[in-house]
Amino acid sequence: MPRDQAALPTERAPRSPSRRVASACPGQSISLCSTPRSARSADTPTTPATLDTPSPISSRRSPMAQRPKRGRVYRRCGCTDGSSGKQLGSWCPRLAADITHGRWTYAVDLAREEGKRRTRRRGGFASRAEAAREMARVLDAEYRGVYEDRTLRVGLFLYEWLESKRPALAPNTWAGYRACIERDLVPAFGGMPLVDLRPKHIDAWVSAQLASGRGRTTVHHAVAMLRNALNHAVRTWRLRYNPAKHSVPTKPRAAVRTCWTPDQAAAFLRHSAERYADRLTDLFEVMLGTGMRRGEILALHWSDVHLMDRQLFVSWTLTAVNNGKIHLSEPKTEASRTWISLSPRVMAALHRQAALQMAAHPDDRLDGLVFARPDGEPLRPQWVLDQLRKRTTELGLPRIGLHDLRHTAASIMIAAGIPLAVVSKTLRHSNLAITVDLYGHLLKDSADDAVVALAKALDHADNLHADSTTTVIPISCLAA
Repeated sequence: MPRDQAALPTERAPRSPSRRVASACPGQSISLCSTPRSARSADTPTTPATLDTPSPISSRRSPMAQRPKRGRVYRRCGCTDGSSGKQLGSWCPRLAADITHGRWTYAVDLAREEGKRRTRRRGGFASRAEAAREMARVLDAEYRGVYEDRTLRVGLFLYEWLESKRPALAPNTWAGYRACIERDLVPAFGGMPLVDLRPKHIDAWVSAQLASGRGRTTVHHAVAMLRNALNHAVRTWRLRYNPAKHSVPTKPRAAVRTCWTPDQAAAFLRHSAERYADRLTDLFEVMLGTGMRRGEILALHWSDVHLMDRQLFVSWTLTAVNNGKIHLSEPKTEASRTWISLSPRVMAALHRQAALQMAAHPDDRLDGLVFARPDGEPLRPQWVLDQLRKRTTELGLPRIGLHDLRHTAASIMIAAGIPLAVVSKTLRHSNLAITVDLYGHLLKDSADDAVVALAKALDHADNLHADSTTTVIPISCLAA
């Protein structure tokens, strides 16, 4: 055989299907493709599917696996340069000689903001693995859009949230929120990292507070405020979920307000006028005659009183933070900032108050607050409440608060048959539903009239039914 022919490889004949079947175990039925390799099309795969197509498991990569590797982990210390006084950081020579020297730190570049580079560095970790895990959490949070800062404590976050709410809250409300945070939330959760707060921690605190005898209303307000603060953390991408979402205890039913009857209210005003005849007598008359709120009546200025038009305009409201510093601010709602009509009784009270102030300061024009101290300073709400309760006790009337005078005015109007829509307009509610929920209760007299009218209607229906079913017997039948 020539040398060139011997070098050529000999083509092996394709193995026949019978040979493949013969190599199988006896008794097995194997279905094989008998198409020769040369007869297969070019699109037919020549390798197993597991080698050509990706595995379903291998294609399901985690979000962490899909992101490129970023950041670095290194050791640094607080040693300083003797000449410049600057920290050596990761360039300290002791780091290479002593593996226990310094602490582990990570650094990772975050997304740019306004075209500026941002690098996040956190240190103080005891081991490289701990720093690497924390850096992985940061990258995962960036991928999900949530930046969980493990150094941020619940207490610090609550104070930051409270400061951001200051422009939107009334001074007294803001002071109440701060007192709740300092009294309840910070002692319970203040030292805990925000990202580690769980529903079980909040539920345990609620159970402990209720078991110790704390009022359900107080606990409800505290947890509800915590829920609002954590909602802000979710909206600002600091938390993935709100752990207090389902931990707020059921809000207790509000206590029934005590209201005076018209006879009791009139007796109180007569007693105050006959025994005192002071500025508080006219103040109580205006409150009962208009339904104004406590802060609105104490902040009423003469410039907003239009006696010729028999109207006044509510422009301000007064609040005393912890019965201390006085604040004048805008009314509670936009609907509260409007005109109020004045009855003849209220007009007479305002005229008396104007005469008192003109007599005390004959050289001054009628200006400033309508109800004020002799020096023109605002009256303190607590002092006005104390005077109300003192005069109430003298008559033996039910004990009420200043806001209950507003409830009394609403109840008297409802009992007099004034439509609820007119009552809502007089009280300056933003919608009718508030009037129905707050002031839909009836006085005892009006409730009696309602049930008596209902009984009369049912009795009348029974009488009509009895007359229609009466059987008439002829006289001839009676004679027989």
